[in-house]
Amino acid sequence: MRSRRKKYQWKALWKSADKLRGSVEPAEYKHVVLSLFFLKFASDKFEAQRAKIIANGQEKFADMVAFYTKDNVFFLPPECRWSYIMENAKQEDIALKIDTALYTIEKTNPALKGALPDNYYSRLGIDTAKLASLLDEINKINTDDQENDIIGRVYEYFLGKFALAEGKGKGEFYTPKCIVNLIAEMIEPYSGILYDPCCGSGGMFVQSVKFVEAHRGNKKNISIYGQEYTSTTYKLAKMNLAIRGISANLGEQAANTFTNDQHKDLKADFIMANPPFNQKEWRGDGELVDDPRWDGYEVPPTSNANYGWILNIVSKLSHDGVAGFLLANGALSDDSTELKIRQQLIENDLVEAIVILPRNLFYTTDISVTLWILNKNKKARMVEQNGSAKRYRDREGEILFMDLRQMGSPFEKKYIELTEEDRAKVTAVYHNWQEEGFETTYQDVPEFCYSAKRDEVQEKGYTLVPSRYIEFINRDENIDFDTKMKTLQGELKELLVEEEKSKADLLAVFKELGYEIKL
Repeated sequence: MRSRRKKYQWKALWKSADKLRGSVEPAEYKHVVLSLFFLKFASDKFEAQRAKIIANGQEKFADMVAFYTKDNVFFLPPECRWSYIMENAKQEDIALKIDTALYTIEKTNPALKGALPDNYYSRLGIDTAKLASLLDEINKINTDDQENDIIGRVYEYFLGKFALAEGKGKGEFYTPKCIVNLIAEMIEPYSGILYDPCCGSGGMFVQSVKFVEAHRGNKKNISIYGQEYTSTTYKLAKMNLAIRGISANLGEQAANTFTNDQHKDLKADFIMANPPFNQKEWRGDGELVDDPRWDGYEVPPTSNANYGWILNIVSKLSHDGVAGFLLANGALSDDSTELKIRQQLIENDLVEAIVILPRNLFYTTDISVTLWILNKNKKARMVEQNGSAKRYRDREGEILFMDLRQMGSPFEKKYIELTEEDRAKVTAVYHNWQEEGFETTYQDVPEFCYSAKRDEVQEKGYTLVPSRYIEFINRDENIDFDTKMKTLQGELKELLVEEEKSKADLLAVFKELGYEIKL
């Protein structure tokens, strides 16, 4: 019942937002909605904290900022509270009141510096009646979410809805939680510096922190660094993290990672990223040719940023750093300059695992993509990890290939998601392959996984396409043609019988109505 109610709420919210059509560009809807939703979420949390303070007999402290911030609750002056916004929802100056509320909240709460839109609603010039209708729908939503992840889920919903409006590949890339969870479960970012060079709305960070907490780790042991190019998304990321009490350094401003690196000297222990797929013309001819991030490698071609992202990630890894990131499948076998860089990565023993993911995992593209795992230290060593010791074997000169295209379950009709069981299976294989004693815990499995030696990769021309290494079974050789045709014959007969019955029923209905159809 609860999930049905939430689904209804999201649909109603979408319908209300869709009424903005004509006065606001479709690509702006999500930002219009999410800032208002943040306002309600923050206000509801404030009111709950205020009631708790009063119930504890501390009413004289009910207007002290410290009694809210200590529990990661933002303090809201009266003119910033949702109740005040709703009281004035139908006033002609409601847009100005919303802008004032957001400005005041940001000034009152340093953790929100640079997170909230500035004079946004006044500039949009939304019709008062349409804005009031949207406020009414948001007002109906229950923000009492024990997982504290409601903004993330609303954002995911809206990106899905707007993917079609913006055109596939044109919208922002929201990384589904199941993929972020898979990356976190594989590289295990328990402590140290975590970096995302294209952090979007901060989803990688949110899920990573949840991973640590779920494994009884301490999120205070993680230092988060990121960068985002789009100003509105940069603000959304700061808002998304602040509302969860996650401290992060996202740079002084929204900026292009390649041309205005906000963390030039950073060395990260863990990197998680979902860069834009096949980004074109990412640097002009002759630009960034001498960038230190390419030291020791060929300069990535202007025509496609895939290997620019890879080398940026490599340059940011610490001595023992591990990275998990997504790229379009073409990066596995691109020729020319990409081939030379890929060869250098393999010869430098940085590539640890290549994992092909199922199609239809993303809202904004239906292509199959690849998860790359890079590791700066594949030598045998023991690592203290979350209170226990993990013994890694020497994996130098080896790469694990995995193919997950036969995994996944239907999700919201036309999408696929990797279930918890799917991820547990993949993660277990990967970790068994990494650790001492793998001879008894890991084995190559046709159509699923294969551990390749560097010599094999060299012989195949440094391609990283998993199907060039993983054994695939030719099922056509085992098909009994007669049995298959008899099965199809039976299925077709059933369909034809059903069709005739439907036809007869339809003719009977028209005859009863006095409009007999004679064939």
